[in-house]
Amino acid sequence: MKRSLAQVAALACLALGASAGAQTLEIGYDQSPAGLDPHIATAFSTFAVINGTIYEGLTSIDRDLRLRPGLAESWTASPDGRTYRFRLRANVRFHDGGAMEAADVVASIERVLAKEIGSPLASRLAAVEGASAVDASTVEIRLKEAQAPFLVSLATIAIVPRRMQADKDALQKQPVGTGPFAFAEWQPNGFIRLARHGGYWEAGLPRLEGLKFNIVPESATRQVGLSGGSYAMLPNIDAATALQLQGRPGVRIVETLELAYTLVGMNVSKPPFNDPRVRRALNHALDRAEIVQAAQFGKGVPGGPLSPALKDWAIDTKEFPCYAHDPARARALLKEAGLSEPVAVTMNVLPRQDIKDIAQVVQAQLAKAGFRVELRNQELGQFVQDWRNSNFDMFASTNAGSPDPDDYFYRTFRTGGSTNVFKYSDARVDELLDKARAATDQAQRRAMYADVQKALACEGPVAHLTYGQLFTALRANVQGYEIMANRSLSYLRGASAAR
Repeated sequence: MKRSLAQVAALACLALGASAGAQTLEIGYDQSPAGLDPHIATAFSTFAVINGTIYEGLTSIDRDLRLRPGLAESWTASPDGRTYRFRLRANVRFHDGGAMEAADVVASIERVLAKEIGSPLASRLAAVEGASAVDASTVEIRLKEAQAPFLVSLATIAIVPRRMQADKDALQKQPVGTGPFAFAEWQPNGFIRLARHGGYWEAGLPRLEGLKFNIVPESATRQVGLSGGSYAMLPNIDAATALQLQGRPGVRIVETLELAYTLVGMNVSKPPFNDPRVRRALNHALDRAEIVQAAQFGKGVPGGPLSPALKDWAIDTKEFPCYAHDPARARALLKEAGLSEPVAVTMNVLPRQDIKDIAQVVQAQLAKAGFRVELRNQELGQFVQDWRNSNFDMFASTNAGSPDPDDYFYRTFRTGGSTNVFKYSDARVDELLDKARAATDQAQRRAMYADVQKALACEGPVAHLTYGQLFTALRANVQGYEIMANRSLSYLRGASAAR
């Protein structure tokens, strides 16, 4: 008899047995995901629900941003760096009960690369020439050329059952992975419930019976719920919420400097941002320190194309002349570009309170430098659709970072990159990105990425604004959870909550 995923999840829980003190962790969450397909969805609201909870990759990233084995217990590389062999863990099962085998890995890679799927992750696998199953537990992946960040990129490629390879719809509403928690139920704009995966490959995990993401858009309601014990966790909250919760009885706050950044994106395929002088003008108009103080309560730092948390890669913003707040210079650049003030543009705004606050500060700053910005507050689905279709003059948003610069830079700024919604193209940047991902010498890669940062900071399609402190609020009885700079909730697999 064919069972529903909810039935499979329930049976999985029974198979494991409820350990003493195990319970479902109630999470107060601000947005309902637009979809749950790990190869298609890009929004933070989806990422937190599925990454490391429902889905896993061949490799993984730990809390210190170091590469670790994932579904592959080990791997070897050929001397020329173009062929990798991965040995898969034994006894890994999907949530529907099927064994994960090499054919599933091959199908997942091919699915991400398929034009019919249109995955925004495709650029992360651009160097892949082919993948094949050597046997049920061994996968071989061949690259067109050596690619230094390849193993890090694989941590973001979820492994799904091979029967889903050509299906563009099923995983959006009924995800099937190998992670510690299995999808059980989704009530749109109500909650998403995950249940313990009884067949999880890591012994003794997860400790919780399940996770319930309660969709509660109002920050005040989430705070009351946490303080009163209705919710045990508010993940990845902004500074304003963290400050309001600080010191409340039974509540503790954990924090880290995050990889994610706030930004203003520009469509460079049409006026006025097709002129690099206008993009430079916008950067001069911004006062990033003021944004940190006004919109992030001082809990952040001004930043360039890479987070200061990436100490091996990020260069100091003093290297970017356009980061000097200079409205007069901005006006002069607009005049050089042949534009009359005010330069009228619209800005799509991600529906998150901290981004709305940032957008308002940016709007006021740009007004002093010759721009007139109309803010367009959108529902998440419409925002994502317009972003995908490059239907914007500007947008204010936040994006996830990565431990390796290639993961962000190549797909975002390489000509034709899978998330290059800005229509940006620069031959010099393309050349640097191609060489940097093929180089094996870290010093050479650092030098090339320094040049990329300098090229992008002032005249690229993104005005990087700030990197904030990332906070998570927990009830005091929640133990074993580690906050991650990339916003992943994967450490919930080891969390527990005493009754």
